[in-house]
Amino acid sequence: MGELDGIDPALHPAYRLCRALNAEHGKTYFLATRLLPVARRAGVHALYGFARMVDDVVDVAAADDDDGPIGSRLDALEDRLRAALGGGPTGHSESDLVLAALADATARYDIPHEYFYAFLHSMRMDVPGSPVFRSRYRTMPELAEYMYGSAAVIGLQMLPILGTTCAIDEAVGPASALGEAFQLTNFIRDMGEDLGRDRIYLPTDELAAFGVDEELLRNCRATGRVDPRLRRALAHLIAHTRAVYRTAEPGIDLLDPAVRSAMRTASVLYADILREVEDSDYRVLERRARVSRRRRVAVAAPRLATAGWSSLRARRHPASRPPLPVTD
Repeated sequence: MGELDGIDPALHPAYRLCRALNAEHGKTYFLATRLLPVARRAGVHALYGFARMVDDVVDVAAADDDDGPIGSRLDALEDRLRAALGGGPTGHSESDLVLAALADATARYDIPHEYFYAFLHSMRMDVPGSPVFRSRYRTMPELAEYMYGSAAVIGLQMLPILGTTCAIDEAVGPASALGEAFQLTNFIRDMGEDLGRDRIYLPTDELAAFGVDEELLRNCRATGRVDPRLRRALAHLIAHTRAVYRTAEPGIDLLDPAVRSAMRTASVLYADILREVEDSDYRVLERRARVSRRRRVAVAAPRLATAGWSSLRARRHPASRPPLPVTD
């Protein structure tokens, strides 16, 4: 069985493009996707392709280039998204292909459309000049609005594709928490890059509780020095993020047994970024913490082998009883 079996052949180029985007940019995400049952991977690639396309509009394009301001481009993209999700035709550009794959996956798995619009709302919060733009967040509750659309809904989009052993509503809370844990990890890892773009996502009240203000952050970034106050603030925020991971952990056992290994691998590897931050002495303002390839392989290889063996058995014995679930 291949990833595209059962999908309209006319859509195969669209799904292949989304897979290529995931492979090129996803790293940990793509590695975890390879652990999923083959039939579910294409839908996940489509979700990634769309998220990547929107990120490119917000983060890569200049604020006012030949294609127009970012806000206008997001508005145009949302119009195209609504048309595609409504069954309208798409063109042949790369972005059209991504939308075609997304619309197909959304229809096949009955993913609520509101999740995609919430994602676009949060992306507008990153766009200077937008009515909802914010470059600073004072408290965790203030940040929650942004994280719902930028992170929680990613987990919620995934649920219908992954499948659950319970009513899907029971898995919503943990799935949202896992998305938020990933996003908080990103905020810690990317603190220096974000500051260079004049953005501070980590709540300023949380930082101020340890004596960290923007002036101190910029001084540390300029000098390469890790102030003890910053070290304590980051240790606190890492502890908070690990607590969010613990909230999400029970939700993995609510998923279809065949996908648990993939999601646990993603959770372990993403949480490892926090350990890398600690091991670097919290030098997030001057370098980006990365999980080594050796570590990624050590965590994923045994599960990849098990997933591959299960897939091989399914291809060789399609009429026999279903393969045993991928175990952890």
